[in-house]
Amino acid sequence: MHTAPSRRVALTLLAHPDDAEILCAGTLIRLADAGWEIHIATVANGDCGTTVYSREEIARIRKAEGIAGAALIGATYHCLEEPDLNVVYSKETIRKTLDLFREVAPTLLFAHPRHDYMIDHEQTHLLARGAAFGYGAPNSSTLPLLPGSAIPWLYYCDPVTATDPYTGETVTPSTYVDVTEQMERKAEMLACHASQREWLRAHHGMDEYIDAMRRHNADRGAQVGAPFVEAFTMHRGHPFPQHDLLAEMFGGRWQTVAP
Repeated sequence: MHTAPSRRVALTLLAHPDDAEILCAGTLIRLADAGWEIHIATVANGDCGTTVYSREEIARIRKAEGIAGAALIGATYHCLEEPDLNVVYSKETIRKTLDLFREVAPTLLFAHPRHDYMIDHEQTHLLARGAAFGYGAPNSSTLPLLPGSAIPWLYYCDPVTATDPYTGETVTPSTYVDVTEQMERKAEMLACHASQREWLRAHHGMDEYIDAMRRHNADRGAQVGAPFVEAFTMHRGHPFPQHDLLAEMFGGRWQTVAP
């Protein structure tokens, strides 16, 4: 067993408001309950997630929803204010991301996987990985470097449907976190994003916003014999931390159940 980090700050850097609630909120709840400081950040402002409102109106609504969802677990919400469908790794966006990392100095980072169903997610992956690697470099940002700043543990959340969109294969995670006891609170966080139920019903033809999240976590849980599970893939590249912090904290490494 490795020594637990003395700085306990978790950050999600995901593309859109509600991504954290769908993908990793159960784990965030467990971290918050264990005394961790939680930050939920999005690169995009959600300004295309509507068939009713203007860009400006829906961006305001979705920011309020993000703040409300985060507040349920005492977390802080941040938004880099990029428009939907326009997220790119650029000088401007990596600067904003590096500044965010300087302000938060995360010990633990959750990000999108390299392969996901939309480009905003994939570009956000690059921003998260780039900032995690570089924010500690003295000249990477004009903001001060907080004591304890270091390259964080990095975990990639499941892609949508847990499927690699380029191969059609189910992603095999490195780490499972049982979120059965946290599922109702996770659903409450997701319910704060009320605007997205209507958007998804109109655009995606689905009216299962919260049920779809539950089903995904139940499917992952069935693989390891638990009711509800969030699955992650740990980044193992140099010079990131190499031991599985989530597995050590939450016993999240199980043998999969044979079909």
